[in-house]
Amino acid sequence: MSKDPIDRAADAIKGTIDDARDSVHENAHRSEAEAERMRRDVAGDAMSPGEKAGSAANEAKNRAQAEIDKMKRELRDRT
Repeated sequence: MSKDPIDRAADAIKGTIDDARDSVHENAHRSEAEAERMRRDVAGDAMSPGEKAGSAANEAKNRAQAEIDKMKRELRDRT
């Protein structure tokens, strides 16, 4: 059964809103990851090995979350 034009328009609007939200989240996660890297670069040897490891883990987590948001957007665009 085919959707009527109003339902198709509503789906398109919802998709656009979801894409915008995921794009904002992706960019926020990438910014946070870059901030972690810069924090390690600036602090350098002043950070303990544990602090460096925690910072690297936070960077990796944020990069992974950014990729998830990107994949959600790309998957939504394919359907």
